[in-house]
Amino acid sequence: MVDTVKPAGTSEEVKPRSVRVVLMALMIAMLLAMLDNMIIGTAMPTIVGELGGLEHLSWVVTAYTLATAASTPIWGKIGDMYGRKGAFLTSIVIFLIGSVLSGMAQDMGQLIGFRAVQGLGAGGLMVGVMAIIGDLIPPRERGKYQGMMAGVMALAMIGGPLVGGTITDHMGWRWSFYINLPLGAVALAMVTAVLHLPKKRAQGKIDYLGAALLTIAITSTVLVTTWGGNEYAWGSVEILGLIAVGVLSTAAFLYAETKAAEPVMPLHIFRSRNFTLMSVIGFLVGFAMFGGVLYLPLFQQSVQGASATNSGLLLLPMLLSMMVVSLIAGRVTTSSGKYKMFPIAGGALMVVGMFLLATMDTGTTRLVSGLYMAVLGAGLGFLMQITMLVAQNSVEMKDMGVASSSATLFRTLGGSFGVALMGSLFTARVTDTMSERLGPEAADAAGSAQLDAASLAKLPEAVRDAYQHAVAAGTHSAFLLGAAIAVLGFAAAWFVKEVPLRGAGPAAPAGSADADKTAPAAQESLAR
Repeated sequence: MVDTVKPAGTSEEVKPRSVRVVLMALMIAMLLAMLDNMIIGTAMPTIVGELGGLEHLSWVVTAYTLATAASTPIWGKIGDMYGRKGAFLTSIVIFLIGSVLSGMAQDMGQLIGFRAVQGLGAGGLMVGVMAIIGDLIPPRERGKYQGMMAGVMALAMIGGPLVGGTITDHMGWRWSFYINLPLGAVALAMVTAVLHLPKKRAQGKIDYLGAALLTIAITSTVLVTTWGGNEYAWGSVEILGLIAVGVLSTAAFLYAETKAAEPVMPLHIFRSRNFTLMSVIGFLVGFAMFGGVLYLPLFQQSVQGASATNSGLLLLPMLLSMMVVSLIAGRVTTSSGKYKMFPIAGGALMVVGMFLLATMDTGTTRLVSGLYMAVLGAGLGFLMQITMLVAQNSVEMKDMGVASSSATLFRTLGGSFGVALMGSLFTARVTDTMSERLGPEAADAAGSAQLDAASLAKLPEAVRDAYQHAVAAGTHSAFLLGAAIAVLGFAAAWFVKEVPLRGAGPAAPAGSADADKTAPAAQESLAR
């Protein structure tokens, strides 16, 4: 019989076997949240063919992303106030309900609405995983489990497109959603059976005003980055209006949080220098990672002639490097308690990796681009889990949920900005290069085509050559921007304070009453 798990610092010792069982359940839930968009992306052409509504296609992804980003901070606060386990199980159930409804959708409008339900649940999945790990495992010991999280991410990014294509071809696109049910059921059963966290009942009320203002601010920001330069011009009334709404709602949110009894995002957590720096670095990591994941396969398919079917495998050098380096960094952190070197090394490698990727052209081989990706992956590996670890170590245990949700939110917003800004640069450069080589009319005709490797082979040689040069020029601009942004992360890393990680020492185990009252306060003062 597997022992139940209680948080670090309680009277009962946490058994390693129990921790592994709970972590397995948490990783399944994390996989659910990350795998979904990867699978659905492959199935989208088939979905549109059956349901129609091509003009609303982007909303299938946008609705999910918006709901996830907007609900993330709220889930974190609910977990802090009313208990982590209940909030986590609820988020899994909502995600599974959204999955079933999405699989049953009869038109594009229904699918978009049900995807938003899925996104609401997904917002609690990632936060729940990070916060529960923060409750169960002291920061000093947490590093040894980093490789598991990096491995789940790699599995989702590599396996998602392959699984999505296989399911769509052999079982139908609806099973792209139904596949979540067995995984979710396993996670629910395992978490219910073996995870026991203290039940909470907060005296204060949920900060509904703050939650509403934050939702408006996040929604405006995501819509600006999604629509800007695509649906609407950057200088259009729609985009400028959304920017104004975002700025005003953010200002109102910050004011409301200073007055709320139980703020949805307590501003005092940003008094810690380390927490603020990790939020900034996490934003920049999201910017670089999501931009790389989007434009690397595009370059390899359009310029290097790789197959779109195996697009997930194209990222293997970056993802394997990220997983291995994350595992090594975690082990070193656990054994030494030192971590400042990793954000610095990660920032430096991210700058170098982005710059190397910016040098790729039509003559770059897959081996060379793979080596460049490995450099970027190593940088991300040093940063991905360390940013969350240091952020959680910089707050008191009672704020673990909001710390985890805030760090996750900043990384998500960084990804939105990265995709939007790198996308705008890429599109502009591709259009300019095509116009220079072929003239405006030919450039428009080529730009409206489905220019994957198979389509490119059917084009006249001159058009194909021009398009490949245009894509190479576009990726050069996109990754050059990524390198410039990564420099900011490298600079920020130097200001991180080497605050001792909370450990399960005999004096004040992480999670105990003494540790809650004394250790974080001392660490806060050191970090300022």
